[in-house]
Amino acid sequence: MRYLHKYIQKDLQKKMVFIGGPRQCGKTTLAKRILKQATSVDEYNYFNWDDDQDRQNILKRKFHPDSRLIVLDEIHKYSRWKNWLKGLYDTQKNSHNFLVTGSARLDVYRRGGDSMMGRYHYWRLHPFTLSEIPKGIGKKETYKRLLSVGGFPEPFLDNNEREARRWRRERQDKILKDDVRDLEAVTQITTMGLLLDKLKTRVGGMVVFSNLAEELFVSPKTIRHWIEILEKMYVLFCVWPYSKNMARAIRKPPKIYFYDNADVEGDEGVRFENLVANHLLKKNQFMEDYEGYRYELRYVRDKEGHEVDFVILKDGKVDELIEAKLSDGVVSPSLAYFANRLKPTKAYQLVGEASKLGFEGNLRSLDAVEELSRPFY
Repeated sequence: MRYLHKYIQKDLQKKMVFIGGPRQCGKTTLAKRILKQATSVDEYNYFNWDDDQDRQNILKRKFHPDSRLIVLDEIHKYSRWKNWLKGLYDTQKNSHNFLVTGSARLDVYRRGGDSMMGRYHYWRLHPFTLSEIPKGIGKKETYKRLLSVGGFPEPFLDNNEREARRWRRERQDKILKDDVRDLEAVTQITTMGLLLDKLKTRVGGMVVFSNLAEELFVSPKTIRHWIEILEKMYVLFCVWPYSKNMARAIRKPPKIYFYDNADVEGDEGVRFENLVANHLLKKNQFMEDYEGYRYELRYVRDKEGHEVDFVILKDGKVDELIEAKLSDGVVSPSLAYFANRLKPTKAYQLVGEASKLGFEGNLRSLDAVEELSRPFY
């Protein structure tokens, strides 16, 4: 059972539910499992817009009268889907609950207007992390797989590095050739693919758009726009610097991390940092979708070179400081420096493989596998 299962079930009792997230992270599988628990009817309750017959049945509203739950997959590909779904919900909410799933474009399209405001809850599903370990797989094995084949369900469960490489290549081709073109009029898809390859080698470091622009012979504005598209596609995410002056912070270079840990091209330390970033983003977005607080993931760095990998902001205020180290159990001086100045609720260092964990005052190094495997949901 995926970590969002019970929360979606509860929300369906009051409103429609939309499930977004990266391509192939398990949205359809989750929806079908919720559907199976919700009804004994086995027909006319799951509809995929990509299927010709399903598409006709959707437009005819050919739903089984005894099925309390109706799943609509990829419905956002219908040009009039918002108004159609609004009308469907308003007229049939007493007869059916509606669960809507789709690719990353669903999130983009739903933001394009407020015609359905107040009629749905939105949840973002993430790949597996240490906080969500499938039954029968231990913590250490999960950690090993996350570093080698990533957390997306198919390669994670198969645990075959060759098959995982094939899966990643096919997924990237699908995103660039289909998803991006469906969302934006991008003509330089090949160059955008080259940008993606370059970003895979720069995980955890500050990414200067002007440098990438020179390397790829495009403008910095184009680089920024392409990265924004890849963020919308749930391929990667930017972590911007923290500053009390947000206008100044946004002009500084971001750091880039990938939803698929296996996309990272670097040493084990870089892949470990990406693993931690994924966990923190997953936790932040869950807390936003469930609790309603606004969470942001940042990093902090000053002119003297003090730097901490991650800052979690809760409703704009510093809540946590987290440093990620693969094997160094000694508490980072920069963590102590910023903890003293920013006064977070929590500050700690996550260590992947240290034989000895250190502490300094009330700051401690924590075993990352143990700490990240604590459920936050």
